[in-house]
Amino acid sequence: MSQTADTPAPHAPHAPHAPRARHAQWYFDFASPFAYLQFERFDTLPRTLDIELKPIVLGAILVHLQTQGPAETPHKRIFTYRMAQFRAEQDGIAYRMPPVHPFHPVRVLRLAVALGATHDVVRTIFRFIWAQGRDVTDPQGWADLSERLGLSADDALARAESPEVKAALRENTEGAIAAGVFGVPTFAYDGSLYWGDDATAMFRHCLAHPEWLQSPDVSRLQQVRVGVKRER
Repeated sequence: MSQTADTPAPHAPHAPHAPRARHAQWYFDFASPFAYLQFERFDTLPRTLDIELKPIVLGAILVHLQTQGPAETPHKRIFTYRMAQFRAEQDGIAYRMPPVHPFHPVRVLRLAVALGATHDVVRTIFRFIWAQGRDVTDPQGWADLSERLGLSADDALARAESPEVKAALRENTEGAIAAGVFGVPTFAYDGSLYWGDDATAMFRHCLAHPEWLQSPDVSRLQQVRVGVKRER
């Protein structure tokens, strides 16, 4: 039967509410293979998660904490490289170690900042270093990376050396220290830090089940006392 003007129209079904957008900061340094590996896993995170990319200088974090990075301890260095290679192979992530590591990442970090630290820019730089195994500290490597980013080597250098960009990278790093960041990669979300590529699964779990962090067993961990302190 056709609907007349006197016949009330059926109620349209309510559209489901769009999931609430959530915001996280991701602190990283291009010198970290595990930062690259975690970046390549971003597609495993909820699409509603807005990730703000924050390039920082890991070396400054280590100096602040008076500690060393994994690649600065001889036997730990080769184990770290093997672990990164293994994790990449296990998960089908393109991976090729650059010829020099550790390397000085400040210039390429500044370049990322100068170009807005967008996901496309960061992806291009990460894959140049860690998927193709290129040396960004080598003049030819810098020129090739600059070209991929749509710049000449001289233009890229000029942008990376601008006082505003230097200040922005320094501000990012100081902000990371203030937030308690102690390594890279680190997600900062809702007052908690999630460090390392191997914490990706825990971060996903906490996004889905935020109450886990307040569960009795997890809350108890904050009450564990320090039993001994090593002399420096």
